[in-house]
Amino acid sequence: MKNSILLTTIILAFCLSLGAQNDKTAHLAKLPAVDIQTIDGKIFNTQDIQNDGKPVIVSLWATWCKPCIAELLAIADEYEDWVEETGVKLYAVSIDDAKTSARVAPFVQGRGWDYEVLLDVNSDFKRAMNVNDVPYMCILNGKGEIVWQHTSYAPGSEQEVYEIIKSLAAEK
Repeated sequence: MKNSILLTTIILAFCLSLGAQNDKTAHLAKLPAVDIQTIDGKIFNTQDIQNDGKPVIVSLWATWCKPCIAELLAIADEYEDWVEETGVKLYAVSIDDAKTSARVAPFVQGRGWDYEVLLDVNSDFKRAMNVNDVPYMCILNGKGEIVWQHTSYAPGSEQEVYEIIKSLAAEK
């Protein structure tokens, strides 16, 4: 019985992800509502991740994750142009735990990232998103619906992200 429920859940998740990537008429998932923190320790609900009808990038990362840092550094090189052209906003949600979360603010400041940085110290948002590995990234359309997502990073994949946000910005 447990195996059939698990299989059904996996098939449903797969179908939803296909629909989110390929069928614009499909019901698209939205972010779950989870309380996390801003970089200065204030409570922030993930339902407040929005951008006035413009595209949003949500990146789950950690200071100890080399591919996460490489991805965010690659985007940082282009981010100002992306914002100017598409109006996109990036929320970088650190999954550093209570022991390492104090490193996040100096880490971000040292790199000059203009991202909205949030802290998921208990991995509540990560679990609610059903994310197992970082880096994880998803893109939301202007309605706050997840239209694309991936795990891992390869140099140059930020160009795919850019193409997606450009197409979303053009839909407005």
